[in-house]
Amino acid sequence: MDQIKACMAALREAAPAIDILEKEPMSRHTTFAIGGPADLFVQPKTADELTAALRALRQCGVTPLLLGNGSNMLVSDAGVRGAVVCTTELDEVRVGEDGGMMAEAGALLGRVARRAQRAGLTGAEFAGGIPGSVGGAVFMNAGAYDGQMAGIVEKTEYLDGEGALHTLTGGEHGFGYRRSVFRDHPDWTVVRTWLRLQPGDPAEILNRMNDLAQRRRDKQPLNFPSAGSTFKRPEGHFAGQLIEQAGLKGTFVGGAQVSEKHAGFLINRGGATCEDMLRLIELVQQRVREQFGVELECEVRIIR
Repeated sequence: MDQIKACMAALREAAPAIDILEKEPMSRHTTFAIGGPADLFVQPKTADELTAALRALRQCGVTPLLLGNGSNMLVSDAGVRGAVVCTTELDEVRVGEDGGMMAEAGALLGRVARRAQRAGLTGAEFAGGIPGSVGGAVFMNAGAYDGQMAGIVEKTEYLDGEGALHTLTGGEHGFGYRRSVFRDHPDWTVVRTWLRLQPGDPAEILNRMNDLAQRRRDKQPLNFPSAGSTFKRPEGHFAGQLIEQAGLKGTFVGGAQVSEKHAGFLINRGGATCEDMLRLIELVQQRVREQFGVELECEVRIIR
């Protein structure tokens, strides 16, 4: 507790206007609606505040958990010891004269896609229904409907573990299936990203976005808290199909359930705990392994 008080004092000194909450439930900040309290929940509003906050916490010996929209994260019922730094207030999106776009780490992908559409820029339509932020999307090379961040990211500014600002371009991002170089460097923090999009007709782009949105509504359990697809796509298979064929559709563990609408989604039907969800994940993996010899790899980051 003395360390937490020291951290608060250091944060106030480094960035006097920064927002800091104590014992903030992480269930309020994850799309699973699951997670116990964080000792400190820190919300910088500018890149300078983000830099100052990270430096102050590390000087206190605290390695912070970086959080965007919390859309690919399952947090322990015990919460997070130390500090969570949430980037959702860093949400500037700007269209350049050359057809590029700059988006800060906390900008929601849906907002980025809509801004691109209004500017007559195509390429970001796939991201319109992904409930994540730009920083998290770059971190995991988020994708949907045959599109992924690797196809539109031009460069990214990030802070290293010492708080120094660097820039990655093109292949330096190390993009792969649901991964990037940032997975190998958890002390790096995305600050902003530039996207390279192409000129297009705003009406046609909007039609494409509306079509993808309807497909999501038809196939995905959007009316329940979830983290999207729970498992990565195994080579040669579809996770949801395997789970359904294993007879697990609708299976409950506590308040956690395999969605009856799409078996690739594990959902919070109400009051689910992290332990419920972990037990359900393990059950699904075990059954699919036993019946099909396929190892399902969890796509969701588990924070314990």
